[in-house]
Amino acid sequence: MSKERALIVTGGAGFIGSNIVNGLNEDGRSNIFIVDHLTEAKRKNLDGLLYRELYDAQDFLKLVRNNQLPESEAIFHMGARTDTAESDRSFMLRNNTLYSKELFEYCVRNDTRLIYASSAATYGDGGRGYNDQERNLQPLNVYGYSKYAFDEMVLNSLQRPLQWVGLKFFNVYGPNEYHKGNMASVVFRGFNQVMNDGYLRLFKSYRPEFSDGGQLRDFIYVKDVVKIALFFFHHPEQSGIYNVGTGKARTFLDLARAIFLALRREPKIVFIDMPEAIRENYQYSTEADTTNLRGAGYTDKFFDIEVGVKDYVQRYLLPRSPASNSP
Repeated sequence: MSKERALIVTGGAGFIGSNIVNGLNEDGRSNIFIVDHLTEAKRKNLDGLLYRELYDAQDFLKLVRNNQLPESEAIFHMGARTDTAESDRSFMLRNNTLYSKELFEYCVRNDTRLIYASSAATYGDGGRGYNDQERNLQPLNVYGYSKYAFDEMVLNSLQRPLQWVGLKFFNVYGPNEYHKGNMASVVFRGFNQVMNDGYLRLFKSYRPEFSDGGQLRDFIYVKDVVKIALFFFHHPEQSGIYNVGTGKARTFLDLARAIFLALRREPKIVFIDMPEAIRENYQYSTEADTTNLRGAGYTDKFFDIEVGVKDYVQRYLLPRSPASNSP
């Protein structure tokens, strides 16, 4: 029997990365090397997961440069700086674009497959739509630009890994995002608002065609994200950049009502002013075009937000909430 080659998951103690490690474990894989910059909160995401070793992100980069990594079948590159409010362009390019470039070149040299995190933030205001084949994009923030720059580098490269897959994540929610603070999903933050204050806060709309709470997002449960990542892992013949969303936009009001429904409470929603700093670049509607994903052969049905939010709230958030009165 041939020796099982290693799998590497960068950002493996983070939100999506730790869920991918769990998915690989359920798939029977444990020869996994996790890369992350650990905090105490992120360390808890590793509880119960099976993996071989844990690397600090900068120590790992040294091993990449010296070609000293264990023989690897694939790298799931989920690690990134994801703060959409970050304004330091050189910092973001160094940590997202250039770090990813070194991993890409390592994969080319070592016949290693690469499945990496891109972002719907690359689409900017959506003026050119949300088709993952569109190249001429204008991201609204430095984070989005850092992801777009790497996507373009991959697409323009003359040499590529055996498999290369960029996953453009839309609005992901689900377990293990507890450490993300203001960058956590509206589901997580809204749940805590309801448990602590009894009501949920949403931004007012500043465009007449959208009612308060009528702003639209493509919300996708992290369990669907993992299934898509593993689909591409099991289909090494597929390469490209793919939207990872449900293809069905829902309103923030829909999401808020789903939280109250999961908590078996009557909705109580308060609309607040949107900070002036984000009003100009605020996205009012996002919806993934999933044509390319479906064309690659992915056929699974996505969680509706009512079902996904109920699973997240009742199985994960309520049991760990000090404000919960549930048994």
